[in-house]
Amino acid sequence: MTARSRLLPRDVARVGATGLRTRPLRAMLAALGIAIGIAAMVCVVGIASSSRAHIDQKLAQLGTNLLKINPGESVLGDESHLPTDAVAMVGRIPDVTSVTAIGKTDAHVYRSEHIPSAQTGSIAVLAARTDLLDAVHARVIHGTWLNAATATYPAIVLGSTAAKRLGIAAPSPDVKVWLDSQWFTVVGVLDQVPLAPELDNAALIGWQVAAAQLRFDGYPTVIYARTRDNAVVSVQAMLARTANPEHPNEVKVSRPSDALAAREATDTALSGLLLGLGAVALLVGGVGVANTMVISVLERRAEIGLRRALGATRGHIRLQFLAESQLLSALGGVGGALIGIAVTTGYAGYQDWPTVVPAWATVGGVLATLVIGGCAGIYPAWRAARLSPTEALAAS
Repeated sequence: MTARSRLLPRDVARVGATGLRTRPLRAMLAALGIAIGIAAMVCVVGIASSSRAHIDQKLAQLGTNLLKINPGESVLGDESHLPTDAVAMVGRIPDVTSVTAIGKTDAHVYRSEHIPSAQTGSIAVLAARTDLLDAVHARVIHGTWLNAATATYPAIVLGSTAAKRLGIAAPSPDVKVWLDSQWFTVVGVLDQVPLAPELDNAALIGWQVAAAQLRFDGYPTVIYARTRDNAVVSVQAMLARTANPEHPNEVKVSRPSDALAAREATDTALSGLLLGLGAVALLVGGVGVANTMVISVLERRAEIGLRRALGATRGHIRLQFLAESQLLSALGGVGGALIGIAVTTGYAGYQDWPTVVPAWATVGGVLATLVIGGCAGIYPAWRAARLSPTEALAAS
């Protein structure tokens, strides 16, 4: 009995690679279609993961245990206000580690006394307590923050956006702003405050000087409360009735870090959309591989007939063309994964994000290309195996 002919794995790889080497430009273009799809998928997942890691880092630095208390509206729809002793009452909650407040004044700030009063620049003038920075995890990038002394004098600290609008880069004894018919010395400029964005476009003055010189009524506009990490939910539930025991329904309590979490959820939804586009590109690449393999069968009928005449079985021919399609797809998959990682690394570095490319994205992408390559090569391999030696040689 004649032993059945078998091809070793290295022989299958060799004959499969031979078909690609004879037509390098066509093979490269077909692999490029696969590579574009995989690179798109890896980039979407990698950039989204890097952005998410950046947000997680920021939240870890800022803390998710900050709660914000704002006045709401009365049952008649009128604007309400928090009691003047609301800060002290919130501070008595055992799990609250720090509490502070800001209060809005009716004053406006200008770079010069010659600017018309109607041009306010939408910069809010807020009375602030000296412990504000610690509570909201803000920092001064130029100058200093208000202290026990400057909080009682006409000194002012500008938010990052307010400083840009007023054209002030850094404070100095000579840098002053016009506020409610008097000059205030700029002593500091804040960095952006992600968990309290209302401070970015604000001019902050001491609580005492606001009451003494700006007719500030003492009602806090926003109260910031830091809690223990394991007590955020319980404290949040009792803040309204603690801040305003007589009218707890007129108090709004929010968690600023939820806004960043919502942005992350939005990024996730957008990533899903872009991932779908990457999958479409990958499918188009698979069609390109199938087209390349079908044309290869038509052009190589003489080779197929000669191999059949020399003893190659239909199984050998099927393996040869399946191996070609798999190698072609693997080439595109690995190349696309490397391109995707490179693009993600470059973009994350440009944005100053940590580079995160999940292993499942790269490995899954390459495995997906092998599946697509197998599917794309089934019909050409079946068609090549069906050719009889005489038919193939006669057609050539």
